[in-house]
Amino acid sequence: MRPGQILVADHAGVFVIKMLGDVRLTLCISFDQFIDDMFARGDFGGVLFDLSEAEAIDSTTLGLMAKISILGEQRASSRPVIYSTNPSINRILETMGFADIFTIVDELQEPVPDAEPLSEEQPDDEDILKTKVIEAHRILMGLNRENKETFTDLVNMLEGDQ
Repeated sequence: MRPGQILVADHAGVFVIKMLGDVRLTLCISFDQFIDDMFARGDFGGVLFDLSEAEAIDSTTLGLMAKISILGEQRASSRPVIYSTNPSINRILETMGFADIFTIVDELQEPVPDAEPLSEEQPDDEDILKTKVIEAHRILMGLNRENKETFTDLVNMLEGDQ
């Protein structure tokens, strides 16, 4: 698998988030900062996730994606779109209950606009990273009972370490 990368672009308030390769926890600080910046803007209109070149996505990143859906609904009554053609990624999205909070498609009527790489920030403080991981998993746990059962032990363990 190739290393993960997140590309982002803003097209008049509609944000494109493209994930490539094996997207892991190491990108969560930068991705979460991007989310905060995106929703701080007054012209937020929606989000398109392009997962067509993603090979794997970890649960922390999935939790941050769910955070975008929840905040997008609150801010703009906008349900993000996920473009995904990878059957294993689609299976993960289905398992996590993403069909309830995203519009998931396997083709687009127009090509995905170009996007720029999100810089990878490494936290100086391990507790910051742990807090982001806990937050992301709590969001996933709030989506459905299966996620709650899957991630409760992990969250309890991480919270016990703080």
